[in-house]
Amino acid sequence: AAAAAAGGQRDSGGGGGEPAGPTFAELGLQPALLAGLERLSIGRPTAVQRLAIPALRRGRSALCAAETGSGKTLAYLLPLLERLLGRPEAPAAEAEGPAAPRGLVVLPSRELAAQVGAVAAALCAPAGLAVRGLTGGGAAGGLRRQLRAPPPGPAVLLGTPGALREALRRRFLALERLRWMVLDEADSLMDESFTELLEEILAHRTQVVVVGATFPAGLSETLAKFTDVDRFVTFSTQSLHHLPPHVQQKFVRLKGRDKLPELLQLLKERPSSAGAVLIFCNSASTVNWLGYILDDHRIKHLRLQGQMSATARAGIFASFQKGDVSVLVCTDLASRGLDTSRWKE
Repeated sequence: AAAAAAGGQRDSGGGGGEPAGPTFAELGLQPALLAGLERLSIGRPTAVQRLAIPALRRGRSALCAAETGSGKTLAYLLPLLERLLGRPEAPAAEAEGPAAPRGLVVLPSRELAAQVGAVAAALCAPAGLAVRGLTGGGAAGGLRRQLRAPPPGPAVLLGTPGALREALRRRFLALERLRWMVLDEADSLMDESFTELLEEILAHRTQVVVVGATFPAGLSETLAKFTDVDRFVTFSTQSLHHLPPHVQQKFVRLKGRDKLPELLQLLKERPSSAGAVLIFCNSASTVNWLGYILDDHRIKHLRLQGQMSATARAGIFASFQKGDVSVLVCTDLASRGLDTSRWKE
């Protein structure tokens, strides 16, 4: 699943009849990162990785727009980790002081943070770089424990906005050593509650990489309040906003009262070998309401929505991904960058 999430390809350069292009080694990545890619069973770079890696290695800030599944995670992780390896620094001085990462990835949900964290950990292990995740939903002591878990002094931190904001407020986290920051799924991060945190991070004049399949109107204007957007380079793949050829779509126009009976019929008639089903609802209350109805019809399912406690959410998507349960009822919390391919044990 990590390889699928990262978007790497075993022996092609990005699909769509494109030439294979250079290998990761030919892009100049260090042996430790190549060893991490081998652990993930990833071969040649995809199109977005071939575009992004050379420029990000040179320290350029960037806007990176590419379709879902194209390999954006590796497109930013590989060159930014390369920069950390190329400029080693001593670990943070005191284990009792605030954590002081050199790289920061901001993600909209704990589930996506866990997924990207798994890829980052596989890449960083051969390089000896420590990776830590920081997600909210618990007491302040939980944030402190996440940041101080061994080994101390994470080189790379992956966090959700709320957890990062709280850790900075409580001075569990310091940004003085920060060298780069990534905003992953940026369109879901750009709201008023995030701008204060963004301003604090960008005050440290870091390399900034903004990543997404779509960018909201006004993104450049928002960033321009805190950083020089004119110095950003822009990457965009040719397949952006195009449906992948292997994805089939079917649209059914229904009246509101017919939606539930139609859904129940589809779920009951689908063969057990038909694969996974994601049912998106527009609110947490609708997720719960539909879940109760599926219980009444004895349709086994999982629920995932943002009003759940951190304890309740832990492991739900992973359980769905592993195939323990084939139906997931969720809000758009599960629509952002999550790898829905099934794990193979």
